[in-house]
Amino acid sequence: MQRRMNPREAKRMMQRMGMSMDNVEDVQQVIIKTSNKDIIIEQPEVAILNMQGQKIFQIAGGTITEKTPERAAPKLAIAEEDVQLVADQTGKSLNEARKALEECEGDLAKAILLLQT
Repeated sequence: MQRRMNPREAKRMMQRMGMSMDNVEDVQQVIIKTSNKDIIIEQPEVAILNMQGQKIFQIAGGTITEKTPERAAPKLAIAEEDVQLVADQTGKSLNEARKALEECEGDLAKAILLLQT
């Protein structure tokens, strides 16, 4: 029959092996961000295990929700040559040409037609 180890013995054994474990108090939320979703854990129990200088976080319990965050669309890069071409073709300023290109998502022909009408 195998006897159970009491918590004090377990703590002593961990210390002999160079390990320590501490609880993090009053944790309200843990968020794990990936490239395509966020995993949100509400009211978890969190412990930090120090093992030979390395920290290991243990997260247990709590309510888990996943969501796909709204990511800002990358701004369209418009070449200066395109801005100059639209400005030359329409007789408009560089700022007006740039705004038209941004509105037309970089389409030169659409931007020229937009400024000519």
